Amino acid sequence: MAGVGAIFEYDLKKIIALSTLSQLGLIVGAVAIGATVFAFCHLLTHALFKALLFMCAGRIIHTIRGLQDIRAMGALVKQLPIRAVCFNISNLALCGVPFLAGFYSRDLILEWGIGENMNMLIIVVLFLATGLTCCYSFRVS
Repeated sequence: MAGVGAIFEYDLKKIIALSTLSQLGLIVGAVAIGATVFAFCHLLTHALFKALLFMCAGRIIHTIRGLQDIRAMGALVKQLPIRAVCFNISNLALCGVPFLAGFYSRDLILEWGIGENMNMLIIVVLFLATGLTCCYSFRVS
């Protein structure tokens, strides 16, 4: 539900907060299927990159005088090139782009779910949550 809410949201901080809720759902799902070590690994990598994302978002909001609507944000690469690069790298890592931290932790959770004899509905929900993460992350970028 948080992932779907993040897709239709326009406030930058709310999108980031809803994505955190979505990832916590994935972590709880991982604990439910018995992948507790992978869930903890995902929690740590998610916390690291989400902290970077919040710091970059705070700097972006401060630069554009408190405006949080993503529809009014554009061409920030020219004003804040380092922040924009850090924001996008953090976003890509949280999306699960290959060879970044989120890929390894999320991939392990999804593989564990497929490898175990779990209910197919749980596996579909985990994959759906992962797909929604990519949707709202690329929308923010």
